[in-house]
Amino acid sequence: MASLSLRQVIKRYRTGKTELQVIHGVNAEIADGEFVVIVGPSGCGKSTLLRMVAGLEEISGGEIAIGPRVVNQLEPAERDIAMVFQNYALYPHMSVFDNMAYGLKIAKVPKDEIRTRVDKAAKILELGHLLERKPRELSGGQRQRVAMGRAIVRQPQIFLFDEPLSNLDAKLRAQTRLEIQKLHRELGITSLFVTHDQVEAMTLAQRMIVMNAGHMEQFGTPEEVYNRPATTFVASFIGSPPMNLLHHAPGNRPGQILGIRPEHLDVASDGWPVQVETVELLGAERLVHARLGDEALIVRLHEGEGAPAVGSTLTVRPRQDRLHAFDATTGQRL
Repeated sequence: MASLSLRQVIKRYRTGKTELQVIHGVNAEIADGEFVVIVGPSGCGKSTLLRMVAGLEEISGGEIAIGPRVVNQLEPAERDIAMVFQNYALYPHMSVFDNMAYGLKIAKVPKDEIRTRVDKAAKILELGHLLERKPRELSGGQRQRVAMGRAIVRQPQIFLFDEPLSNLDAKLRAQTRLEIQKLHRELGITSLFVTHDQVEAMTLAQRMIVMNAGHMEQFGTPEEVYNRPATTFVASFIGSPPMNLLHHAPGNRPGQILGIRPEHLDVASDGWPVQVETVELLGAERLVHARLGDEALIVRLHEGEGAPAVGSTLTVRPRQDRLHAFDATTGQRL
């Protein structure tokens, strides 16, 4: 196992005379054994950053270190990492055992050692009864576990996960998230996990890197990112539904954006009068989509609170200790 350091990491692509910078000076110190999630929308640079750690993309500037070694010039095979991809990349003609053992055979690991490592990984991932099957005989979730097993047997210093759950349905995604958490607790290997799904990020991460257009907007625990977003982008991206960001709320100052999460608006006899447009029923709670003047606003109502009629006026009071202020020009937290 090892720590992972990203120091002013930059990525540029050149096409003819044109140069495009897609990663802008990312800095992050990831501790030995830590599980860090890189999250952001499509095209934000999160997979590019992961591929630079893996050695699949060259670094245009800065340093990447695994433990004490700067790995900028090292080939992927020399970095002692194992990667789990979105598409599983299993050999269809090989059994589960042979898929998991393939990398060890290429590395000329002794047969007894291969059997021991594969059996241990199969036990952890509950694949023992599937070792003789071919990938076509497996479900999507089982194939993903085989791909993780292939990474585990390598006994790497760092695991890299590139959106590994994207091909699974919602139920399997939730189940596999729990398996990944369990796996990390058992193995304790430093892990970097890329996803565009902020719920996935919040549930898996010990700390998370929030990316936007090649910039690292925030690096912190899920609680820090949710409760004290560093920018309006983070506030709007993390949270389902996202934070309300208001330019013209009562009491707001010029040049400032006021932020309030939907669950921190309480129905009250006095406060902000909002016009109800639609009401979403989500099991034990409801989301009220409304307007405060000319701005959209979402209010989360919990079980037992009556649903307002569409077209009616609802009065809500923001919790003062849960208000957030952002600079209207830069989007930075004030």
